[in-house]
Amino acid sequence: MAPERDELYRSDKDELLEAYREYEESRQKIGLRELLLILLVLIALIALFFPKIYIANEIYYTSRTINKLLDQYEILKEENRLLRQRLEQERFKNQVLDTIF
Repeated sequence: MAPERDELYRSDKDELLEAYREYEESRQKIGLRELLLILLVLIALIALFFPKIYIANEIYYTSRTINKLLDQYEILKEENRLLRQRLEQERFKNQVLDTIF
């Protein structure tokens, strides 16, 4: 019985080894065709998403410029109000002084 068991053990071992070899052979490395397909898909994805990213960045920088200009406009408006107020005070002073002398 012992030789029969050894043969059975070797047979199982050989089957496992053969199955492993078949598995290794079935695993293919990436070929040139698959590599080109992957690169083509990546280029297509970049071509699809680049315009969106570019437009989003342009909107962001344009809105920053608009906000900066709006801030300057508000500052100038307030400065104009103060200057008009000072001018009105000077006119009033001038009219009062003219009436006194």
